[in-house]
Amino acid sequence: MNNAERGEILRHGDIEVVGRVSGSSNQALLVTVILDGVSLDACYKAERGERPLWDFPDGLWRREVAAYELDQILGQDLVPVTVARDDAPFGPGSLQWWVDDNHEDHYFTLLERPELESWLRALAVFDAVANNADRKAGHIIFDNHRCWAIDNGLSFHVEPKLRTVVWEFAGHEIDEVTRATLSAFAEGDGGELITWLRPNEVAATQQRARELAIAGILPDADLESEWPPYPWPLV
Repeated sequence: MNNAERGEILRHGDIEVVGRVSGSSNQALLVTVILDGVSLDACYKAERGERPLWDFPDGLWRREVAAYELDQILGQDLVPVTVARDDAPFGPGSLQWWVDDNHEDHYFTLLERPELESWLRALAVFDAVANNADRKAGHIIFDNHRCWAIDNGLSFHVEPKLRTVVWEFAGHEIDEVTRATLSAFAEGDGGELITWLRPNEVAATQQRARELAIAGILPDADLESEWPPYPWPLV
């Protein structure tokens, strides 16, 4: 099944709640989505189940969808297919294709595998553009074939909030193809991001892309910031 087919099922299928995802800070639910006899497991994040945050507005699920759309714009294929549903069982929220990971690996174990270096480097670019404020090691999962980046809701703030465990690539050069893609996004109309983010958030995202393209290197951790550059817990 390809991503287009997964997206079709997630957008139009009937949703059956299986249960709550243990350990989730918000009310993330495992659901099964069925369309024309074909089923797909998904993670459903409803706005109704979110804990209010002082620095992010309600509706973090919109940022989950925006993260997928940014991933599509940048052409990196890091984030599982994520769509919006207004008719889900507990109200509006996001549905993200459920990737069956091996429940063993995370960033700190995957970093030891040279064949995954290019993927992790691409994630560092993605998170810098998205301004991800909560890239924990456990938000990078491995399905025994490839990696995926999940839990992207704390992203796209207009203020610098990059908090991540992925600092090994700080100062590394960004390849020319990626720089060209970043420049094209920065000079464009924002694509599907304008549907899910506020105008100033889209503009800030494009500005971060522009700065990365011009600099040509991945940023270093800001150790002088009042906020630590690492999330907690790390995993």
